Amino acid sequence: MASVIQLESDVNNHAWGKKGQSSLAARYADATPGKEFKVESGKEYSEMWIGTNPNNASHILSTGQKLQEWIDGNKEKLLGPAVIEKYGSDLPFLPKVISISNELPLQIHPDKELATKLHKHNPSKFGDPNHKPELTVALTDFEAFVGFKHVDDIEALFQSIPFLRDRFTTQPKTPFTSSTLVKNIVHKLLSLSEEEVAEVYSALRDAPRSEYGDQSYILMLLPRIANQDGATDPSCLVSLLTMNFLTLKKGEALYIPADGIHAFLSGDIIECMAPSDNVINCGVCPSANPESINLFTSALTFDYKNPQSMVMKPKVSTKGLKGHTRVYSPKGSEFDMLVTELKSGEEEHIAGLQGPGIIVVTKGEGKLHTKDVDLELKEGYAFFVGYDTDLKLVADGGEGLDIHMSFCEA
Repeated sequence: MASVIQLESDVNNHAWGKKGQSSLAARYADATPGKEFKVESGKEYSEMWIGTNPNNASHILSTGQKLQEWIDGNKEKLLGPAVIEKYGSDLPFLPKVISISNELPLQIHPDKELATKLHKHNPSKFGDPNHKPELTVALTDFEAFVGFKHVDDIEALFQSIPFLRDRFTTQPKTPFTSSTLVKNIVHKLLSLSEEEVAEVYSALRDAPRSEYGDQSYILMLLPRIANQDGATDPSCLVSLLTMNFLTLKKGEALYIPADGIHAFLSGDIIECMAPSDNVINCGVCPSANPESINLFTSALTFDYKNPQSMVMKPKVSTKGLKGHTRVYSPKGSEFDMLVTELKSGEEEHIAGLQGPGIIVVTKGEGKLHTKDVDLELKEGYAFFVGYDTDLKLVADGGEGLDIHMSFCEA
């Protein structure tokens, strides 16, 4: 049995995805040789999952067998004894390539404590008791709302703009001194009707720039969000008015802990997360309702988190024996991610991982060599890498070779 094997993965079509060839997720799916898939110019392509999640499982390219079935046939060799002992025989992480043109649903992934409670209360909706932290690495310019602003900044905005002050605060001088008051603001915003949302947008457009203080970036984002699909959903106002706005350049990364509120706005990313399906959405798809609003706000902590604390810097990885590999290592997660960047003609040797890995070729072309296989690499190709497999990567195209490899070691 080969320890490295090429995969084929499907791409889904959420309305917030990028259209046609502008979607990296679509282009990567289309790159797989022999795959019966063609990119349609007017169709949205949002996510390509590369893993064993049954909702969108990858298959072995050469045989069509599901990846998990193939792993089950020789799990000790492919996953390694330590990973099996700690996580069982399922792949303990899920990489995704995501292409975003409109704001995603406002969401959080519950931590283990909350996930356990939700699973016990409603196992049909929350199918497991696991947390779901996620690591996001930008493949193009990327924009996101992540975490709540400091309460002082929310206070300044809602007190400075008369419409917001009169509509969403109890008194003109409501003291924003606790997360309870921020929670009330968020709950009121999420409870707005479509007509009321339009009224808020109109008031924000009419407010002078001076009333925004150092949050005038809201005026820059306002037309984009107000005119996008789903703009009448009140969750868009929650992100615009109460959350931190971040921009990442290609290669920069964001780590969102299991209880972190977020809503991605635009860009192409490669993401790795725990394999749980647990997510609490509130808005956009589907629209918020009283039950989802109550669940969503009860799950939030509303504590301020410095947005820069969620921006991750990679470190040089000792697994790259020629110095071309960096690693993102989120604390408290089941996974890490290696990033190897090679110029044309360069090579890298990756020491065998003490667990499984998933490779996605994110730029260029080259070759992958192990002791028993030699494989061609092109942008969009994806591979499973088995336990303790030494890799030799060679860039032989004019634009070099970039590899992102998510992996788990117990």
